[in-house]
Amino acid sequence: MRPVALFLSLALLLLGGPVMAQTFPELSGRVVDQAGIIPSDVEAELTAELASLEEQTSRQLVIGTIADLEGYDIADYGFRLGREWGIGDAERNDGVLLIVAPNERKVRIEVGYGLEGIVTDAFASMVIQQQILPRFRDDDMPGGITAGTATLTNLLALPEAEAMQLVAERKEKDHGPVWLLPLLLSIPLIAIGSFLAMAALFMDRMKKWSGGGAGGVRVYSPGSTRSSWSSGSSFSSSRSSSSSFSGGGGSFGGGGSSGSW
Repeated sequence: MRPVALFLSLALLLLGGPVMAQTFPELSGRVVDQAGIIPSDVEAELTAELASLEEQTSRQLVIGTIADLEGYDIADYGFRLGREWGIGDAERNDGVLLIVAPNERKVRIEVGYGLEGIVTDAFASMVIQQQILPRFRDDDMPGGITAGTATLTNLLALPEAEAMQLVAERKEKDHGPVWLLPLLLSIPLIAIGSFLAMAALFMDRMKKWSGGGAGGVRVYSPGSTRSSWSSGSSFSSSRSSSSSFSGGGGSFGGGGSSGSW
């Protein structure tokens, strides 16, 4: 019996080897560039954009470039990495991961439980196919990451009901022009920006009429909370990134989409 037990133990050890040996990069910030494909200035802009998103919505979006998937499928790796890092709130599970594995030529958007109704599998696939992969195929990896991040942050910044409505409209018009989604995302944001601009102009005139008293009313300029669609970063940073960034204990169930180039 003892040799049989030893054999079974060795077999289980060998079968479990890849799982036991799997390692993940440290969650060192909102952008973890283990593969070294993001220039420092682009990384700083992305970090500021993601910090602004969390400050405004409490949702976490993290970018990770992975040097080696260690033989794992990127969907499995992304699921495990999301849980390892705990991106998103522990109760809301509202985290999203954008994962790029340049050596395996794979990309994935991993979506936390709480956001699967907003960042649907179909939406994640659209972002990958229309925003990220065309730029990757042109050897513009920073541009692909930036464009994909901008699309995700614009959606995540919207109120839940509004975001779900836009995703539903996108699904109905799935065979429409590629530019349709950015246009749909821009409409409510442009409306907000226009309203704030008019309010700022009105308050400026009121201050002139009243002699510009010291008390005044503080009015945020357009873009201080949200901005319209752009191919790059769509958020203005309202604070610098923190080196002590960490996940909130969020969980993942395998939602999202993958692609390759």
